[in-house]
Amino acid sequence: MTRTPARRVFAAALLVASVLAPMVATPATAAQTVAPHPSRSDDCPRHGLGPELTSRLDKAIEKVRRQADIPGVVAGLWMPGKGCYVRATGVADTATRKPMTTDVFVRIGSETKTFTVTALLKLVDDGRIGLDDPISDYLHGVPGGHRITLRHLAEMRSGLFPYTADADFQHDLLSDPKRSFTPRQVLAYGYKHHNTFKPGTQFQYSNTNLVLLGLVVEKVSGHPLVDFVEKRVLRPAHLSWTLFPRPFEFPRPHPSGYTNQTLTGEVTNSTNWNPSWAWAAGAMISNLHDLRRWAKVVATGTLLRPETQAQRLKTLPTGYPGTSYGLGIFKSGGWIGHNGSIPGYETVTVYLPSKKATLVLMINTDITYQGKEPSSLLARAITEVVTPSNVYDRPIPGR
Repeated sequence: MTRTPARRVFAAALLVASVLAPMVATPATAAQTVAPHPSRSDDCPRHGLGPELTSRLDKAIEKVRRQADIPGVVAGLWMPGKGCYVRATGVADTATRKPMTTDVFVRIGSETKTFTVTALLKLVDDGRIGLDDPISDYLHGVPGGHRITLRHLAEMRSGLFPYTADADFQHDLLSDPKRSFTPRQVLAYGYKHHNTFKPGTQFQYSNTNLVLLGLVVEKVSGHPLVDFVEKRVLRPAHLSWTLFPRPFEFPRPHPSGYTNQTLTGEVTNSTNWNPSWAWAAGAMISNLHDLRRWAKVVATGTLLRPETQAQRLKTLPTGYPGTSYGLGIFKSGGWIGHNGSIPGYETVTVYLPSKKATLVLMINTDITYQGKEPSSLLARAITEVVTPSNVYDRPIPGR
């Protein structure tokens, strides 16, 4: 990448940060050290949506990729009754110029939130917790915890300060990107600050919320979060290639990731940075096959009781026109799901119920273009072509 963007060090309050709790926990699946078998469900004819529409999508994606200086893009679009579109373009490594391919694993950043909240909702279905229980019932030391409910946390309406916006956290992380953090350590950065508003009155994207929910899942279930998610979420959803990684674990093949979230603002290769600070809010890894399957599971609630899924989809305004947020999911232009961003990688995984359409994007940079996340620019360009009445336009950063 030739551009050296202006410094952008976790400045947004909407950052995707959480902490990988038990860093030595057992891997979520055996897939962590081996490449996935090619998935026939992701195969798609070259002109799966017809020559004209396929050509328009090719051009739209390439325009954004070059404009925003995105090294590589993997895009998957499935529209029952119309066809499909699966494509990799650009490079997986800017030094070797190795082409991007559709079978890669990537870090999915804040899409991890959909898994953590699903785990929480499984405990709701089990009758072991209530969404309107205060966090103080489960964890001590949370500022104003007796007034903050689990629902407030999942909806991003707790008022707890986002620890990723703390200057000391930013310095400590970027001074040593391979450092390990624990959940309690990152929470301490946020607890230094006063709560930003009364619970339930506003929307503020804060990874502090998800770290707390991850700890609740652990306390109530009696199991490490990685194990509970594996048993109660990943296996039932038949996701064989999705995992919480060990500190430096990254299944192959994977592309190199590029970020300018450094102390100097210079672009660097962040492929092997330690994702421990992104635990229950952003540490997971997945691939195109699993994200395609997960998009529909999240939006349709196949793992949850109908009444629980109905609560999940009850979204509230975020302050950004066209985008609302529910329990660990958002709605944008009718699309339901989440995006993700972590230094070096961005993803979008969404489902459009009205057309039963699925869109998955994976890229190997998180460097913004004119203040906008490149994955969001791609999603908007694609949906403008294929679903002009349902355009994805999420201004909320995926951190």
